[in-house]
Amino acid sequence: MTSAGYAPGVGEASSRLLAFPAGFVWGAATAAYQIEGAVAEGGRTPSIWDTFCRVPGKVFEGQNGDVACDHYHRYRDDVALMASLGLGAYRFSTSWPRIIPTGSGPVNREGLDFYSRLVDELLEHGIAPVLTLYHWDLPQELEDAGGWTNRDTAYRFEEYVDVMADALGDRVRTWATLNEPWCSAYLGYACGVHAPGRSDAADSLSAVHHLMLAHGLGARALREKLPADAQLSITLNPVSPRPASDSDADRDAVRRIDGIGNRVFLEPMFRGHYPADVIADTAKLTDWSFVLDGDLPIIAAPIDILGINYYQRAIIAAYDPDDGRGGSRAEGPWVGCESAQFLPVPAPVTTMGWPVDASGLYDVLMRLHRDYPGVPVYITENGAAYDDEVVDDAIHDADRVDYLHSHIVATYRAIADGADVRGYFAWSLLDNFEWGFGYSQRFGIVHVDYETQQRRWKDSAHWYHEVITKNAVQDGE
Repeated sequence: MTSAGYAPGVGEASSRLLAFPAGFVWGAATAAYQIEGAVAEGGRTPSIWDTFCRVPGKVFEGQNGDVACDHYHRYRDDVALMASLGLGAYRFSTSWPRIIPTGSGPVNREGLDFYSRLVDELLEHGIAPVLTLYHWDLPQELEDAGGWTNRDTAYRFEEYVDVMADALGDRVRTWATLNEPWCSAYLGYACGVHAPGRSDAADSLSAVHHLMLAHGLGARALREKLPADAQLSITLNPVSPRPASDSDADRDAVRRIDGIGNRVFLEPMFRGHYPADVIADTAKLTDWSFVLDGDLPIIAAPIDILGINYYQRAIIAAYDPDDGRGGSRAEGPWVGCESAQFLPVPAPVTTMGWPVDASGLYDVLMRLHRDYPGVPVYITENGAAYDDEVVDDAIHDADRVDYLHSHIVATYRAIADGADVRGYFAWSLLDNFEWGFGYSQRFGIVHVDYETQQRRWKDSAHWYHEVITKNAVQDGE
């Protein structure tokens, strides 16, 4: 994935086609634990997700990623599938416990060789590898030592990054340090619905900082090791909060949600400090003494790309249990935001219960363009889960096509209005293990029969292939 040859500006094609800029990158995304399987093969040892999946009641029907999509054994066929789709890039993650089985110490050559073969296969098919170094599968040994609440984990991550840069830096040109640190910190440490399953608000804020420190240390290691044309990034999942009214109370509720969901990550990276209001909002939970001198300049080291994952928008109001609006209080992962509530969004929902409103993606892109200019954005995940049925060897997923269409049109409009968006990655290439939801939710544009491992294109895959081929999408209006 490279900006070389990228032509700013948006062209209008005939027949109401919305033509994307030359050089726009079309891709799809996956993550190691969700598709690879082979959890005890090739020298890999358990991650926190292997452990979490075996805790009764944590994952739907006690399911796990032991086999998943068996991508570890089927990667060549999967890359051929990507090529037939016309993907220009493939975003994947590497498994830390497959590379350094204890989290720190000896490197597992067999694990490195797997990813080297995958990268070579991608390049042979003309597909740019886009590598995410951490997509939530922390080695269990590091969690046993404190996980992301332990500052030492950030330095162990730096060692892992160094190993990966040495192994693949000659062929991979686009690297992301972390995927969605919001989920790692808050879902994993504040409310326990993700691995490692802890529920301590103060721990989650410590995890936020150590994840961001790991990002900075990892980015520094990559910058020192990689060629000058390599692109460094991180992927965030910004919340898209819209106030329910213009009242001061509702706007303050949005401020809190935006602070803990967005600015606590964006501000240290782009402005070199944590937001003062977030520190004040969380003062009863922690004194932020885990932030040491010298940390913030490391976190604020320049990046070349900002990855954005987007799925749904939010309507925020001040919390009032008696207002009759059917809202839910901002608890659990929303530390320090108990005075806010999420109201129902008047929109259709996916099988995850997530409202479908592409205007939220437009708002996120324009907000980043306005408040944090100068770094190109790639939409690194966007997609929807629906109940897909195989009928006569076909999957007619019209709802997913509509979802993808509306969000790609929203992306086009943001570009037309000045946002520097360089690429779009559909989530997900394959149906896969959806974390706490197990295999009950299907996000893929390619259907996976988990009994036979057969892959089938859904209608959404055929539709996306046409978008890629034309570098354009039909206007929905």
